[in-house]
Amino acid sequence: MNEWLNHPSMKDMDPLKLELIKNAAKRTEGKSGKSLAPIMMSLITGAQKNGIRFTPDEMTMVISILKEGKSKEEQEQIENMVNMVMAYARRK
Repeated sequence: MNEWLNHPSMKDMDPLKLELIKNAAKRTEGKSGKSLAPIMMSLITGAQKNGIRFTPDEMTMVISILKEGKSKEEQEQIENMVNMVMAYARRK
């Protein structure tokens, strides 16, 4: 499950961002698609409170982590949830 820790883009990532991603990955383990929304919101709002902004590539990686090991249907739910959360975050 934690193969993503060895991803080349993780090597140069800001340690604060990396910690937020690790926390999100730990919190999403065993969760279904719909229950991921609060975790994703927490990740985004926690980052924003600390002045941290994720790049599009970093967000793609986080979403990939969230989708890992999930069914096709759950992956679609995650995509829909992420789109909703991102739209909400842009309004803030």
